[in-house]
Amino acid sequence: MQKLTERQEFLLGLIVREYVESVQPVGSKTLVDHYHLNFSSATTRNDMLALTEEGYLRQPHTSAGRVPTEEGYRYFVQRLLGETELPTAEKRTISHQFFQARGDMDQWMRLAAAILARHSSAASLVTAPAADRAAFRQLQLISIKGQQSLLVLVLQGGRVQQQFITLEEPLSQEELTQAAEQINARFAGADAETVESALETMSPLAREVLGVVVELMHRADFVATAEMVHDGLANVLKNPEFADPELVSRTLRILEEQNLLGDFLSRALGSEVDGVQVVIGGEGDWEELRDCSMVIARYGTPGLATGTLGVIGPMRMAYGRTISAVRYVSSLMSDLVSETLSG
Repeated sequence: MQKLTERQEFLLGLIVREYVESVQPVGSKTLVDHYHLNFSSATTRNDMLALTEEGYLRQPHTSAGRVPTEEGYRYFVQRLLGETELPTAEKRTISHQFFQARGDMDQWMRLAAAILARHSSAASLVTAPAADRAAFRQLQLISIKGQQSLLVLVLQGGRVQQQFITLEEPLSQEELTQAAEQINARFAGADAETVESALETMSPLAREVLGVVVELMHRADFVATAEMVHDGLANVLKNPEFADPELVSRTLRILEEQNLLGDFLSRALGSEVDGVQVVIGGEGDWEELRDCSMVIARYGTPGLATGTLGVIGPMRMAYGRTISAVRYVSSLMSDLVSETLSG
């Protein structure tokens, strides 16, 4: 990322904030008049031209002003925004709302989603807290027909994964039950790596079954997308950027396809419960997000249970306020999960 001069950074910050508020391309005269700059329109134009050549601004039309690019927003967030906090009165109100919902995780999730949508004017998402690493609890094998069986895997915390499997040879229900009991006795509480490391020591049937178990456990790691709350989709659709039906379709797909969203969240956040992650334009890795930004964070108690929360909206986002809201709600949710688990 090209380092800018102090004046160029100042102007880029003004342009981002002005465009976020006005949704109109920003011209040099607007900046000089609106912000009473102590340098001329010509100087401002030259710096804006330099910012455009460096890829931080673009000009939608020949006679129009400039708007930030993906790189411009990224520079703003990483180098110009600084630390931001919600006003004390707003934090007090949010904290009181969570206090009233104490003890009810479903209500906490709905409340967190509503607060994030309201404070960011974007769509929010909150996943239920779950074990950071999937841990084996119990396995059932149910005979269906011939070589077809249903594998039912119960993880610590109660999550259930099911998958149809085709065995190498038909087995009776009694044989399947016996194999499941042996697996349950050996792997209770184990994570996917522990199960995988023991595969070579198991019988052919157990290896066949446990190969599927390992795949399901890896899929369940880091984020439980089965329980997810959304709010504020109408906020996103009101933005002029979302007049494009294709963009609306991509955004809806992100929120509705849980496997896609789960993969994105686990890769973007990892397992740390510390800090807020800002993903602008998909960072070149997620095509579905190329016109959007996400501000996300993990909450909970590491080693016990964590969830994910955040917002998705256009790149033209009030990043300071959104980051502050996500950070504060994440902190409150972490405290509530900790209190509940210790209780």
